[in-house]
Amino acid sequence: MEMVATIVHQLTRNLSMEEIEKSGLGPYYIDHTVGIWPQAAGGVPFNACEFQSKGDPITDLFEDMAAEQKARTTYDNILRVIRDPDVVDPIRFLREREVVHFQRFGETLRSVQEELDFKNFYAFNPSFDMPAKCSCDSGCSK
Repeated sequence: MEMVATIVHQLTRNLSMEEIEKSGLGPYYIDHTVGIWPQAAGGVPFNACEFQSKGDPITDLFEDMAAEQKARTTYDNILRVIRDPDVVDPIRFLREREVVHFQRFGETLRSVQEELDFKNFYAFNPSFDMPAKCSCDSGCSK
């Protein structure tokens, strides 16, 4: 976040009012001057809803992996549009970092799944859910 905000700051810090208006940044300028206000390209402000956590290691690792992929895709899209090497180089670095993070989360997911008794894609949260045990007195074989 800091790297992207720094890039945006560097690109906008010396803009004239004419350049701000011509570039379509007029409404943004009215709300934030040229301060960094993290938001999606469509104008939706960044908020804590971007972070998801359920407390279940498998669910959370899949969420982490999805976030890394979404960030990588965004960087890919930026790299298709931008040619300025002062922007491209740090975005490439951030993209590579997302790939590495995705890989590490995938390795961690595999490790967590291997610790479970089940080798399927759906599993219970071993921190909270234990397999049901038969409580009947008849010696059932459940």
